[in-house]
Amino acid sequence: MIRRIALALSLVATASLAQPANQTMKQLARGTEYAAASMMPRATLTAEHVLNSGGNAFDAIVAGQAVLGIVQPNMNGIGSDATLLIYDAKQKKVLSLNAEGTAPKLATIEWYKANQGGKIPVDDSLLAGTVPGVVDAWYILLSRWGTRSFAELLAPAIELAEGGVAMGTTLNSAALRKYPTSARVYAAPDGRSWKDGEIWKNPDLARTLRRLVEAEKQAAGQGRQAALKAARDRFYKGDIAREMAKFSEENGGLFRYEDFAGYTAKVEEPVSVDYRGYTVYKNASATQGPAELFALKMLEGYDLKKMGLNSADYIHTSAEAIKLAMADRDAFLGDMDFIRIPYVGLLSNEYAAVRRKLIDPDRASLEFRPGDPAPYTPGFEPVTRPRDVNLSGDADHQGDTSYIAVVDKERNMISFTPSLHSAFGTKVVIGNLGFIFNCRGDYFSLVPGHANALAPGKRPRSTLQGTLVLKDGKPFLVTGSPGADDQCMRTMQTLLNIMEFGMNMQQAIEAPRWATRSFPASPFPHTMYPGDLSLEGRIPDAVRAELERRGHKVTMRGPWSMNSSAGILVDAGTGTVTAGADPRVAALALAW
Repeated sequence: MIRRIALALSLVATASLAQPANQTMKQLARGTEYAAASMMPRATLTAEHVLNSGGNAFDAIVAGQAVLGIVQPNMNGIGSDATLLIYDAKQKKVLSLNAEGTAPKLATIEWYKANQGGKIPVDDSLLAGTVPGVVDAWYILLSRWGTRSFAELLAPAIELAEGGVAMGTTLNSAALRKYPTSARVYAAPDGRSWKDGEIWKNPDLARTLRRLVEAEKQAAGQGRQAALKAARDRFYKGDIAREMAKFSEENGGLFRYEDFAGYTAKVEEPVSVDYRGYTVYKNASATQGPAELFALKMLEGYDLKKMGLNSADYIHTSAEAIKLAMADRDAFLGDMDFIRIPYVGLLSNEYAAVRRKLIDPDRASLEFRPGDPAPYTPGFEPVTRPRDVNLSGDADHQGDTSYIAVVDKERNMISFTPSLHSAFGTKVVIGNLGFIFNCRGDYFSLVPGHANALAPGKRPRSTLQGTLVLKDGKPFLVTGSPGADDQCMRTMQTLLNIMEFGMNMQQAIEAPRWATRSFPASPFPHTMYPGDLSLEGRIPDAVRAELERRGHKVTMRGPWSMNSSAGILVDAGTGTVTAGADPRVAALALAW
């Protein structure tokens, strides 16, 4: 594997020689066979190694994300929830894999009002958690499409957890130290602070992963499918599930064995829109992803190319479209097992035209303005849902997530966004298992009747999302980014940089960024910051001044501070794949 890694890195160096000087901070990775890109080099290298050794995209992304959870434990891990978009090359079909976590059956609005003063703890404690979905996502990927075993694919993650990774100051979290189980796993020796680059090991997590492999091996005589299911079931129905439930009950959590035993990630139909000949796909249920489609439908009515990239007109129009899209996110999006979402209307040309008329070309909106798609959705009765918008408080629009994408030689494509939601999720390591649950439960609304209102067994409307694009019915692009509420804005800007402005994957990722928080934040208490607009420092002062004249409350950020994307583009004409990774973070892209 060391030889493979050295060879892969040499490919990046070779690609650098082929690019014009100073074109991008990182060089575009080019290949003809396959590509992988993620937020951390070791995860990308692991996925590339699996692809080179004959595995397919589904094998590679399981191995890569398992490693991603070891080398980026503050962002993701086996306690994560996740959303995935998949292009199945054999079926020539795009699918959504919904691995969002569910609320415990004991979690009700009434319970939080009676016991928590009507508040969900933000980024802290098991009371903010949802059932982990990543392990079931692994199982579905391998059982439906993969070729390898858990034993093979989890081996690199187990090796890293046991042998250690250079982590250091990332682990210096005071929030972890207040929980004994977390302090035992994450605290530095002798109670001191971690120093940069120090080696951190997680033998407890390695043992948990080995238990999955043991279950698989014990059931191997029944065939590959049964063996994979045995590994999965040990986590959700076996001794691991019982340990998770026991720890929860003993430590004030609402999770019980039935919550894990009854959980399943779901393969679902995605939603999509056509944008200038490109078909853009998003997960449909329990995600904010479709809000990007709402915005694209509005923006299709403008000549963005004529406006010019990151001109005042371009940023103003895009930000105003996002505000309207995010208002509809709050009003209509949620778990489709609990609510009906009027996608026919929300994604229609007629509704987009109505919403587009609300964009004043000379004035920034400071309002929260959801629409009414019912007239454009046959058979959908209008629903008056209560609002959950707070102009006070300090709800954070940011979040800690990770990302990995893989395309193989058959042109299977996968976008995988795993997350603990905030840094170290609930902050609570579960017993001796070595991992933390995501804290996505703090996204729920405690307003009865809201689209995202808490209910037992319900999935919160997550910020997790990625993008998969087909062109002329053929694989074209997968991309994604951490960033909580900003994720849709990040992937939308990457797409428009490619589709409107002709950039390659790396250029599209590196281009200067804007973002707004002029809509309700996903975490409790769902604070909206009217008129908010942030710009990366590389956007000219003249643009900032003009946006301020139009009423935007502009904050200038660092010149390389507002994105952390990765993506892979497929050129059906040349047969090549090109992968990009954000220089703002440690992301790495490789192609062969």
